[in-house]
This record gives sequence, C-alpha cells and structure tokens, in this order.
Amino acid sequence: MNYDELLAPAAKAMRPSGIRKFFDLAADMPHCISLGVGEPDFKTPWSVRDAGIRSLEQGRTKYTANAGLKELRAEICRYLARRFELQYEPEQTLVTVGGSEAIDLAIRALVQPGDEVIIPEPCFVCYEPITQLTGGVPVPVATRAEDEFRLTAAQLRAAITPRTKLLILPYPNNPTGAVMSQQDLEKLAEVLRGTKVMVLSDEIYSELTYGLDRHVSFASLPGMAERTIVVNGFSKSYAMTGWRLGYAAGPEPVISVMTKIHQSCIMSAPTTSQYAAITALRQCDDQIEMMRDEYNRRRRYVVRALNEMGLTCFDPRGAFYVFPSIQCSGLSSQEFCERLLQEKEVAIVPGDAFGASGEGYARISYAYSVDHLQTAMHRIRAFLQEHGWYKG
Repeated sequence: MNYDELLAPAAKAMRPSGIRKFFDLAADMPHCISLGVGEPDFKTPWSVRDAGIRSLEQGRTKYTANAGLKELRAEICRYLARRFELQYEPEQTLVTVGGSEAIDLAIRALVQPGDEVIIPEPCFVCYEPITQLTGGVPVPVATRAEDEFRLTAAQLRAAITPRTKLLILPYPNNPTGAVMSQQDLEKLAEVLRGTKVMVLSDEIYSELTYGLDRHVSFASLPGMAERTIVVNGFSKSYAMTGWRLGYAAGPEPVISVMTKIHQSCIMSAPTTSQYAAITALRQCDDQIEMMRDEYNRRRRYVVRALNEMGLTCFDPRGAFYVFPSIQCSGLSSQEFCERLLQEKEVAIVPGDAFGASGEGYARISYAYSVDHLQTAMHRIRAFLQEHGWYKG
C-alpha cells in the first residue's frame, strides 16, 4: 500500500505540536525541570472530585444528552452571567470534550473551502491546522511586543477581505499572557460592525487575569453577541485538565450546527466530568481566587528573574505564561531551547511553535511550584552566564 498517496494532503501537511515535542524529550530526562506544559499543578478541588466520585457510586455512567446535561448547561449560563455579564440560555450552549473540541466544532461549522480565517499570532497551536483541514485559508496577523502582543484595530482592518469569514480572538493569550482591555475590544468591534465576519473568542484563561481589571468578553460588547462564539472550559480555572470538559456559547443557529457535528463525532462529553463540573460552577469561586493569587505570586517572581538575567519580557496580565525574548543569545528559538534542554535539563517551548512571529522568543509556564520555578531560574541563569549572554 502506498500510504503517501492514500493520506489526505491537508492532514499530511499538519505540523506536529511544538509543545509536545519538548514535553516528550523532557519525559526521558529524570532530572529535567519542565516549564513547558500549560497545566495547573493544583489538584482539582476536593468538592469537585467528590462530586465525580458520587456520580460513579450512584451509577451515573450512561450517555448524557448530546449537548450535555441540561442542569450543567443552565449552570454554565448562570456562571457566564455572574462572572462576565453574558446572557445565554441552555439552548445556546454546548458541552464539549475540552475547549479544543469547541474550537474545532466552531471552525468546521463556519468555514468553507476558500474562506479566510484571521489568526492573531503568536497563539495556541490548533487554530491554523483545523482551519486548513476544513479547506479554509489561515491569515496570520503578527502582533508585536511593543503592543504587548495585542491585536490592534489597524491590523484587523488591514487583514479583512471579501473572503474573511472568521476572526479568532485568543485572549487572554497563550503563549504571551497578553490581555485585551474593554477599550481594546471596543476598537475591534467598531471595525467589525457592518461586516459579516464571525468571531471565535477563546476565553479558556478568562479567570486568570492579574491587576485591577477583570476579563471582558468580546460577546458582552453592544451588538457583538450575535456574531461571537465564546469558548471556555474547566481545565485552567478549576485545575481539571484531565477531566476533558469545555463548552461553547453563542447564537443558537450556530450552536445547533456545532451540536450536529458533535453528535456524529463524539456523542457526548464524559458523564462523570459533567456532574463534577456542576459542583465546580456552584461552589468553587473561592478556589479560583486562591489559585489566581498563587499564580500571580509566581508570575511576579518569574518576570523579575528573567528581566534581571537579560531575557526581557513584558509584564503578562493573563494566563500563566511569560514570553521572554531570547534574542540576546543570537540563537533561533529552536536552538536556544534545545541547548538549554541538553545542557541544563530545563524544558521550555520555542516561540516559533506558536507561529512565525514567535521567533526570537520562548514560552515559559509558571503553573508550577515556587521551588520548581526557582530551580529552573537558577539553571537558566547559569546557562546564560556560561555562554556570555547574562546581562545581570
């Protein structure tokens, strides 16, 4: 069999995840300090784990409705109203296998061959390949460090063409930690008014913002709910990565089509996870605050340590990543991260894994203990000193 002829060209052309590459390499190094994966080091809150255990003990192990438990979807609507002033009904929500499935469903429901999808970069790795698998055309827009990696209205206006179908709005941002203020978002909304461009607002880090201003959802702006699909989930806010549970909320006609695709591909999200998530939404606001405060402490430490070394980075205001420049080394992002891993057994992710505009940077996650972070910073400092790149 000639599998090269049989495999779909778009699938063959997909790049492997640059995040997982370094994670897999680190797994074979017993003394490696990995700062590569965006996974909370906290345990899922006990009340949530207990709810999952009780659901199993009560024999709740069958399929749920395709769109998810109605009780959970109603709770999601109450949560979105309480935390972000978003108004949805259960019929406008869909429970998915992680936020990643919701992103996939939204793109497949909207994008036809030849449609253009505007993707601000650097960004999470899945938007471009999913767009390409649908026959869509990714239109990367390189955000800049001097703008704190925020998408500007001028950049958006310049990227829109008659073929533009979708704007992906990935804020708070992975990998940069950038956030968009209400004023920033209002400028984008003004550009979109009068167009038919839809928006996929990936808000998985919405609870992890630092400073006085809380996250503002693009869908909360006047006239934007009708064109916006909000994607969120439980992995980051509630330390529930392995439970694989996310959701989408948006206009009912779009959610209905996404649900049909979900019916054919998945059937329903994990039942145990759905019962646990109800408890998370009802009881765990205080746990969110506790984890956010701890991430903020780690954020301040890592930003200060990196800047003192000469790996300059702006002050990220969301998620749990910093995105320092490694240009002082004269190496590419890939070379820098490979040598740091080989010589000091510290795993971080090359910036170009998140798009071409990430070249010259690296992503470091601070979703790890302070002891873990301190050891890693000590090794990175020694690495820079040994090569004459240390600027402290």
